[in-house]
Amino acid sequence: MRILFAGTPEVAVPSLRALVEAGFDVVAVLTRVDAPLGRRRVLTQSPVAAAADELGLPVLKANRFTPDLITRLGTLRLDAAAIVAYGGIVPPAGLEIPRHGWINLHFSVLPAWRGAAPVQHAVLAGDDVIGASTFLLEEGLDTGPVFGVMTESLDPSATSGEVLERLSHSGAVLLVQTLSGIDAGQVTATPQTGEPSLAPKLTIDDARIDWLQPAGAVRRRINAVTPEPGAWTTLDGQRVKLAPVALLSADLGLAETTADGEVAEGVSDLQRVVLSPGTVRVQGRAVLVGTGTEPVELGQLQPAGKKMMGALDWARGAAARGELVFE
Repeated sequence: MRILFAGTPEVAVPSLRALVEAGFDVVAVLTRVDAPLGRRRVLTQSPVAAAADELGLPVLKANRFTPDLITRLGTLRLDAAAIVAYGGIVPPAGLEIPRHGWINLHFSVLPAWRGAAPVQHAVLAGDDVIGASTFLLEEGLDTGPVFGVMTESLDPSATSGEVLERLSHSGAVLLVQTLSGIDAGQVTATPQTGEPSLAPKLTIDDARIDWLQPAGAVRRRINAVTPEPGAWTTLDGQRVKLAPVALLSADLGLAETTADGEVAEGVSDLQRVVLSPGTVRVQGRAVLVGTGTEPVELGQLQPAGKKMMGALDWARGAAARGELVFE
């Protein structure tokens, strides 16, 4: 089976490797053009391009489907095209080229979370289940009929980066199974059913933390935007980047109260702390921040102009400034 593989970021690399290891004839790899990365803006090829070079596969680099690219793809005599997070729209002329069409691996259980950031939105929404789907690409946004689905439980403490890492490997298995089934004539796609939800890319504004929100919502938002675009807040007008936080109720057990409303014996001192939203306090070796409900515990943070550091080290150094309140 002659395959074109289209993908760009690291999460697409396991699928490319899995297809090669499964014996598919990957005749070319399509990825986006080299892009400047890091503070020095060094021109760097995509992770998929680097993996393709390592595997000795021909690489085509393009950010859009030009007439020349479509002509080039038409000469490859493709049976199918596998696409995983390529980052560009395949036009109708391109969709018609492979004999079996374009098979897209999407990191959600369709029709849930159609769009560029399905895992991020699933984490933000607090979904119990996450997964991946293979479907036939068509002109609509992730609307095509589905070949296969895999699911797993979503750990509420996991970041989007951690979830995507896991799904990149389990999804690669699903993609191989789907293409093998298509090649054998044993797999057919079925229309999507159910109410769709959309997952547009999360912006830097989406990553700002609102401390008036409940503790659980604060943790979900931080997890959803980790590692990209990265959670942040401000202190005295300066931006502070935030690593994931811990819920006191999740780590230490839910606080219980007596009939008079007093905190019951045996409840941790951390759970007795009451803080107004955004207020920072050192409690023993823990650094707490108030939310709309109970406080959360900071892990690491990065003040403006500095490296990521432990919250306790930061708080001890910043204590001389008086009360610390995130805005």
